[in-house]
Amino acid sequence: MKTYRANLGGGIDGIVMRDESIPTPGPHQMLVAVRAVSLNARELSILQGYYPLPVKPDLIPVSDGAGEVVAIGDGVTRVKVGDRIAAAIFPRWIDGPFGWDFAAQLGGSLDGMLSEYALLPEDAAVHIPPHLSFEEAATLPCAAVTAWNAISGGAPLLPGQTALTLGSGGVSLFALQLAKLFGARVITTTSSDSKAKRLLELGADAVVDYRKTPDWHAKVRELNGGRGVNVIVEVGGAGTMEQSLKAVAFSGQISQVGWLDKSASSISIAALSATVTTVRRIAVGSRAQFLAMNNAIAMHRLKPVIDSVFPFEDALEAFRHYARGNSFGKIVIRHDGEACRSLITFLSSATNPDGAATIVGETDYPAAPWRGHGPERPDLT
Repeated sequence: MKTYRANLGGGIDGIVMRDESIPTPGPHQMLVAVRAVSLNARELSILQGYYPLPVKPDLIPVSDGAGEVVAIGDGVTRVKVGDRIAAAIFPRWIDGPFGWDFAAQLGGSLDGMLSEYALLPEDAAVHIPPHLSFEEAATLPCAAVTAWNAISGGAPLLPGQTALTLGSGGVSLFALQLAKLFGARVITTTSSDSKAKRLLELGADAVVDYRKTPDWHAKVRELNGGRGVNVIVEVGGAGTMEQSLKAVAFSGQISQVGWLDKSASSISIAALSATVTTVRRIAVGSRAQFLAMNNAIAMHRLKPVIDSVFPFEDALEAFRHYARGNSFGKIVIRHDGEACRSLITFLSSATNPDGAATIVGETDYPAAPWRGHGPERPDLT
């Protein structure tokens, strides 16, 4: 199988493709034919050498991916061969608050998804909504789950309340879409008229251009009747946190997701003291949150925003495109369906002695796995 390998601080040019053996799943493991992956800021952080969690050497990069289960090991009960699944980034984080015991993550301390096949623990499996393609489902594990946690994991955003999202990155776009599902009003910031138009088309109630309005917090409060907003999905870090503190409502919540501005920060204590607010640091989300989000996505038939799709062979160009910072929506790397078919045919020719993995044959492979199948409201547990 073809797989990519990378190292902490190795840069985009340090990503290499290799031919490796197709693994066989052991007890409580599944083998997934990966059909699509998507990129996140964490991938660039790892390549640039400043990711906060442990990173194994010579790892298979990229946390987010979706595909089809083609083989299972002994004792697997959560999936069966043929299931369409995405992988939870933190396979051990099933529910409850985040902790160090759950910190092992795909594309970091564990091998990730930028490979023709991924060997995963069954606990990582999350069934994907049937109306989504593999490309769309591959955008969910990091950015979408983070956005869901940001608006529902603390004091949940309620219908009629107001949320503020910053910019048009993956988390911010999902937060906008999901907040509208909650029946909330959404104000968002951007830096261009063209992006403002697209944000309004996605459902934003108001857009503030932070270049034309440097003190955007005042405009945000004005747009919400002077009260400030209930929930802020804060992705900017040093460059935006102080203004977010000034834009949040009394007893509101700031969900701190990222730090796009990595300069040193001196947060004003006066700004922090001026409002009674909660600041939550978000670390993606648990599998239970992923499942809850997928149920909402399936019910409302929400579609992720995709900027561009690259073939598997052009993965490095996908990374370079993402690093330029000009995208609107997710960057996806797609596997060729016929190539996956050939590999599965190869697997089906293998022997299956007692106790070995169960392997799907060519005739069991869905004719159009990129199209949704199953009932309109599936059981996504």
